[in-house]
Amino acid sequence: MLEAVNHQLAKAIDFGFFSILSKPLLHVLKVFYSFIGNWGVAIILVTVIIKLIFWPLTQKSYSSMKAMQKLQPEMAKLREKFKNDKQRLNVEIMGMYKEHRVNPMGGCLPMIIQIPVFFALYKVLLDSIELRHAPFAFWITDLSAKDPYYVTPLIMGATMFIQQKMTPTSMDPNQAKMFMLMPVIFTFMFLNFPSGLVLYWLVNNLLTIGQQYYINKKPS
Repeated sequence: MLEAVNHQLAKAIDFGFFSILSKPLLHVLKVFYSFIGNWGVAIILVTVIIKLIFWPLTQKSYSSMKAMQKLQPEMAKLREKFKNDKQRLNVEIMGMYKEHRVNPMGGCLPMIIQIPVFFALYKVLLDSIELRHAPFAFWITDLSAKDPYYVTPLIMGATMFIQQKMTPTSMDPNQAKMFMLMPVIFTFMFLNFPSGLVLYWLVNNLLTIGQQYYINKKPS
């Protein structure tokens, strides 16, 4: 309607800092919706495409984490040997990473690369008229509003917990226990988020679980 009136009124819909991602994302969602007629399914298909685009990067990241886990016995020996010389310990550990070609920050990449897409979709769900009151299935009658029964956030939290249990880690036991609180924190955060955003994260988690299962079963 704004475009029909012209006077550049369509520019009044501002997606903010993430416009560069939000506008193409909305366009792709519209394309899928034109064929399927369901915005929820369109979000699922976009999630699959995004996962495929970042598949090589996440594959490399998880493989690096798996390699780091195998180095834990050697790292434990180094910590014991240089327990009184932190500087030498760090040098030895970095040398081990370099020798085995593993990236200690690799595990953060899967989460970091999703953040811009996450915020872009968040703005699309909040500001685009197309997704206002758009139903998905069953009790989800508005993808721009929270899940009225909190079912999808709870399932999302469960998938996040499974994902963490499957992901190789090089953390010490105390750090690992703290890290396991993340699914609980994220679940509470997502309780009031738009259900379309929860759907995106849930589907992404399920795809990641499948990818992690493949990596874990793959011979080293």
